[in-house]
Amino acid sequence: MANKPSAILIGDSICMGYRPLVKERLSEKVNILGVSANGGDSSNMLKNLDEWMISREADLIHFNCGLHDLKLERNATTHQQPLEAYESNLRKIVERLQKETKTPLAWATSTPVIDERHSAVKGFDRHLTDVQAYNKVATAIMTEAGIPIDDLYSVIQNDDVEMCISADGVHMTQRGNSVLTDMVCRFIQDRLGL
Repeated sequence: MANKPSAILIGDSICMGYRPLVKERLSEKVNILGVSANGGDSSNMLKNLDEWMISREADLIHFNCGLHDLKLERNATTHQQPLEAYESNLRKIVERLQKETKTPLAWATSTPVIDERHSAVKGFDRHLTDVQAYNKVATAIMTEAGIPIDDLYSVIQNDDVEMCISADGVHMTQRGNSVLTDMVCRFIQDRLGL
């Protein structure tokens, strides 16, 4: 296929898990782009917005942040990016993307976590209730801005969560990555009219 459309996929380690699989699956139809770095939290995404998204040519930007924002150190009284800061950062990201690039945007919701597994192996916490709260804020912002949402949270939640999420309570198993790859491939093709 000559002049294949391109899609930028930016996010955290969950995105880094499915992006190579999406790239392989869509290799005949879409040029999948990303960055080697973990997108991290919303503050980091905002800081790298020019390099990662605005300065690059693409036909779609599919982006996500949240799982790093809601990290809670065991001795901390607040999240890495409190909900209000997350909301503020996302609004700035969306505003700049819509103002400074004509590229269509798509948001991916943050995937579920299994609290008990996570706290057993990590030195900090993540809670499913926080994932839900951060997703709710992000969904409201994206809906208000007219940005389509790739609901990765629901696709994992509606599959077999226990089988999709690894022993660390946050990253995907092979099954989880397969479920996300199917969802993201369908979503990208739909947005690009393929």
